[in-house]
Amino acid sequence: MKSVIRFLIILSFCSILAACSSSQSSYTDATAVDTSTVGFSSTDLQTTAQTMTDNMLTFPAIVKLTSNGNQPILFVDTINNQTDQHINTTNVTNMIMTELTQSGKFLFTDPSVVQQVRQQLSYQQDSGLVQKDSAIKIGQQVGARYMLYGSISNIKTRNSSVTDNYMLITMKLLDLKTGYIIWADQKQIRKTQTRATFGW
Repeated sequence: MKSVIRFLIILSFCSILAACSSSQSSYTDATAVDTSTVGFSSTDLQTTAQTMTDNMLTFPAIVKLTSNGNQPILFVDTINNQTDQHINTTNVTNMIMTELTQSGKFLFTDPSVVQQVRQQLSYQQDSGLVQKDSAIKIGQQVGARYMLYGSISNIKTRNSSVTDNYMLITMKLLDLKTGYIIWADQKQIRKTQTRATFGW
């Protein structure tokens, strides 16, 4: 009898723990404003990509460069994170590249897959398994003329009640042939967080 009571007590205790620790996931709006942190957030990612690409596509030198159906070839380098926060800068890079691709104004190369491309081309040329008339010859790719690159930096200050985080996102478009920077833009973000204090 005692063992049955002990078992029921343990079972009840486990049920209470399970109820207390249960969680539920749900979908929310991916574009909703994220105010959960003073660091770089999903909202900052989205607004930065949109602002930078809009500015670039309307900049006079870029408008001239992409006029008459011209589609300059460029590659987007990974954005350099110079902040004190871990930021997945690949997300920033990918979002900017996607926005520019969807504009139809540019063509892109992707240096991150060079090794895989080389392996595939070698396979087509050397394996004997691919028809020679359909195999792509090595050395046929067109090189990028422009490089888009940038950085994210910040200045963070704190006192007893407020944390202030100023972030600066900089992007530049470099002409690889001449070395000239033909476009540059900056986006500034400032966030503050006030810690709650309890009065008696």
